[in-house]
Amino acid sequence: MRIIKIEWQQTITIRHQVLWPDKPPEFCVVEGDQQASHFAVQLNGQLICVASVYFNADQAARLRKFATLPDYQGQGVGSLMLKFIVNKLKDTGTTYFWFDARESAVAFYQGFGFEIEGTLFYKSGVAYYKMARYL
Repeated sequence: MRIIKIEWQQTITIRHQVLWPDKPPEFCVVEGDQQASHFAVQLNGQLICVASVYFNADQAARLRKFATLPDYQGQGVGSLMLKFIVNKLKDTGTTYFWFDARESAVAFYQGFGFEIEGTLFYKSGVAYYKMARYL
């Protein structure tokens, strides 16, 4: 298993399959994808997890569309990716890292020191919390 940098177009299949299977693939394209950094966990030549990081001018970064294929969930793949991204951001001088976390994933992110900021909200019928941490 290794983490590689990929092009944004390579994220769409996993984003669609994991996050929004009931929507068209175009729903999984994010404004800013062309400027963001995109990473994948690769196993035996297959992409099994993707994550995208969007940078702001104020030394903040946002995680979006973090998804692991169902057959690989619960096996440490997402943890490997999140640790990689946090370490990479620290190296770049990023000081604040945030994202909108699905309510079902809050405990996972809390295990990495992220905290809920604000109240529960919904996107396309799915419950989310904003979560963040200073690096």
